[in-house]
Amino acid sequence: MQKVSFELSGEFVELNQLLKLVGLCDSGGGGKMMVASGTVKVDGKQELRKTAKIRAGQQVTVGDIRISVDAV
Repeated sequence: MQKVSFELSGEFVELNQLLKLVGLCDSGGGGKMMVASGTVKVDGKQELRKTAKIRAGQQVTVGDIRISVDAV
């Protein structure tokens, strides 16, 4: 499994924007499509809310890629 770290500078980041910022898609719209397809998990549970608030300490999984969200 490939691990990616994302440093969160604010209180939260929207899920579709996180996918864009780590390079898994080209745009926020692409991130929304990924979430809608049902392949995105947050803390091990399927997440279908495209703009779910992702906070420090959470983990997002897409296929074999795990994104760890860390506070700055």
